[in-house]
Amino acid sequence: MQTLAEAGADVVIASRKLDACEAAADEVRASTGRTAVAIACHVGRWADCDRLIAESLAQLGRIDVFVNNAGMSPLYERLDAVSEELYDKTLAVNLKGPFRLGVLAATHMAARDGGSIINIGTAGSLVASVNELPYACAKAGLNALTVGLAEAYAPKVRVNAILPGPFRTDITKAWAPETLDGSFVPLGRLGEPGEVAPLALHLASAASSYTTGAIIRVDGGITRKV
Repeated sequence: MQTLAEAGADVVIASRKLDACEAAADEVRASTGRTAVAIACHVGRWADCDRLIAESLAQLGRIDVFVNNAGMSPLYERLDAVSEELYDKTLAVNLKGPFRLGVLAATHMAARDGGSIINIGTAGSLVASVNELPYACAKAGLNALTVGLAEAYAPKVRVNAILPGPFRTDITKAWAPETLDGSFVPLGRLGEPGEVAPLALHLASAASSYTTGAIIRVDGGITRKV
């Protein structure tokens, strides 16, 4: 959102924790001078998804770009220990919510001047790991959703997906040292968060006017399970 705001966009920041959204919105407003709205939303619940779109339109009047970046991958000891609750929760946040939000946003865009939807998936959806299989299944569904929505709402709405690989984030603090060095990545290192934002900006802008239904890996060249 920071990158889009710096490019001149007014933004809505949504997640389950309103205080975190408000803190991020404050930072965006202070650093860019753009409007930044904080809205609490559990994307695994369709009622929350409907409310998020409605409140966004009430606050900003229109939606030109929508980024589906919610995600969760709960830990489990082994595959036969995966509970129905864990599986359903993972699919709800990673696929059910993005489906509802994508359809609502695309319907709004198609009725106006068009727009761009950007789904944030994972390279793991192409090389699924036993350690995060429900998550990979859901994100593989997100790839299919990207292609389906791109066809359904063309030509006015473009829908693309970014598939990040291993990036250095708060989560990686718990990784083993041999993984943190990035030696398993062809480019020899982990990605940095700032290396995804320019691609998202490209897909949000008219510079990508002939790109839709694309599944774009940003993973340092990984072609095997990690």
